[in-house]
Amino acid sequence: MACWEASMRQSLRLGTVAGIPLGMNWSVVVIVAIIADILGAGVLPAAVPHQPTALYWAVAVLAALIFAASLLAHEMAHALVAKRHGMKVRSITLWMLGGVAELEGDPPDPGADLRIALAGPATSMAVAILMYGAARAIGAAGGSAATLAAAAVAWMGLMNGVLAVFNLLPGAPMDGGRVLRAVLWRRYGDRQRAALAATKAGRYLGFGLIALGVAEIMVTGDLLGGLWLMLIGWFLESAARAEAQATLAGVALVGLRVQDVMTPDPDLAPGWSTVQDFAGRVVAHSRQMVYPVVGFDGQLAGIVTTDLLARIRPDQRAVLRVDQVAVPVPPAYLAAPGDPAASLLTRPLLAGVLAAVVLDGGRVTGIVTADDMGWVLRRARLVGQPGERPRGDLAGV
Repeated sequence: MACWEASMRQSLRLGTVAGIPLGMNWSVVVIVAIIADILGAGVLPAAVPHQPTALYWAVAVLAALIFAASLLAHEMAHALVAKRHGMKVRSITLWMLGGVAELEGDPPDPGADLRIALAGPATSMAVAILMYGAARAIGAAGGSAATLAAAAVAWMGLMNGVLAVFNLLPGAPMDGGRVLRAVLWRRYGDRQRAALAATKAGRYLGFGLIALGVAEIMVTGDLLGGLWLMLIGWFLESAARAEAQATLAGVALVGLRVQDVMTPDPDLAPGWSTVQDFAGRVVAHSRQMVYPVVGFDGQLAGIVTTDLLARIRPDQRAVLRVDQVAVPVPPAYLAAPGDPAASLLTRPLLAGVLAAVVLDGGRVTGIVTADDMGWVLRRARLVGQPGERPRGDLAGV
């Protein structure tokens, strides 16, 4: 279970700890159900036979929830150490394959990067040791109930130990990939070069897990185990590739301002217009995928995308106004022309396409879309950046 430093949508807010918003994605239900099934149908009946089925499942569900809490502790450790080094933590989100500690900005130096990376596995290993000790103490009490509880606690300790070791595999976005990045950063003196090396190792690791999953299915016939390894490998390779692209984008944006990458003077969507009228007058003659929505006063009222407009039923398009279907624009997605362009990389795209609406004096003067960012990256790959020395290792990602 890896901790991906990427954005994962929260389906349920769990509160705030140390100023860090906590949440979970709906996919956590899947992993909790899988763990409960492993314990309730296999591990516990084998450890303590002839107990009521309801008791097995009650202990199994409780243990699965506690294990999810241990994943949260893993991510909290990353987040708290990051905060100690002056980094902002936007949120922590649990999901099917572990957790996401969403950090803003980069660690200040290789030492900080190393400490942040090691905090999670160290916490998981500490939890494993504590649970192993607790299992022995509970089991010493004697009786079937104590033995059952001890078996569940021992299993959770083992899984936390496995989590710690697995996360130290040397490839981004695993914690071991962060460790590798920190070591190479200190060696090269270049964080981007180190990050790209770590993501390349992560992609190889992902392909290796996929191959291992295929081999397990073919050799042992274990379809579920093989598919699980393949799933983890696929997520790992995909996340490593996305991280490499983000690193390259960061290099490409060095020294650039928002005004250098934005689409200037975009077509706007008048909020008072009906969807049908706006589609006929503007969308039909425009190549934009997203439109800032403005009111009578010219102030930004939200955005609409062509996909959003296309999902509106034809019989509603002549009735609904554009401002009634607009998506609000959070403050984080507002930028000024002179802002550093690299700041646009610190958040996911709004509505899947928009990096920022650019305002000058409160008026919309531009938009930055995924296509705009992609253009900058492709240009950097072809002609390089002014003042940047070419690096052969950038082209191979």
